[in-house]
Amino acid sequence: MRKIVMAVVALTLSGCVSVTGPDPQQNPRAKGTTVAAPPPVSQNRAARNFLAVVQRVEPVAERECRVRTSGVNCDFNIVVDSRKGQPSNAYQTLDKNGRPVIAFTSALIAEARNQDELAFVLGHEAAHHIRGHIPKTQQSAVAGAVVGGLLAAVMGAGDAGIQEAQRLGGAVGARTYSKGYELEADELGTVITVHSGYDPIKGAAFFSRIPDPGDRFLGSHPPNAARIQAVRRTAANM
Repeated sequence: MRKIVMAVVALTLSGCVSVTGPDPQQNPRAKGTTVAAPPPVSQNRAARNFLAVVQRVEPVAERECRVRTSGVNCDFNIVVDSRKGQPSNAYQTLDKNGRPVIAFTSALIAEARNQDELAFVLGHEAAHHIRGHIPKTQQSAVAGAVVGGLLAAVMGAGDAGIQEAQRLGGAVGARTYSKGYELEADELGTVITVHSGYDPIKGAAFFSRIPDPGDRFLGSHPPNAARIQAVRRTAANM
């Protein structure tokens, strides 16, 4: 069981917002197309944008967390993941004391074209914590791992086969609801972005600059078009 739990914890550290340039190999529709986007900003401007966004969005995210939850730690710790070689990414996790941590890699801060994009990413990651997506994912993954292991045992698999079935079952369980969680985070992230004084539609423009995951079976992210639609729908309803 300890191995199952450790594998599940690793799943919660994977990023859910990744900003990279279009990759024709992953997105054939990107071939021969150009996407109008604001020009990159200087390193100094990127740093100032990030600091300004944190100051404005963090208190709003914490307020939304307190209003929408009960008994949940809403004291967000927003940090920069400055490890070399990290891709443009942001992720939400919990520290050993259960405090929510939102991490931005240096590459993402540099890649963001404006404060609206950073604000939307921060709102999105805060929404994952407010909606309780980490414990829900862990529960689904553990349940999948247990079921996979039991099925393998019933079929007469040895220890190695049972462990592999647990690993696969955990991965399937973790991804079962991941697309829905991403859309939920986009919707609540839109609310947080608006209440912070930023434009979520302008902020979600980075979806037009990243490879479209499409609608793959057990894919971890929904199609970019669905995410943009969720942002526009939520903003229009406010």
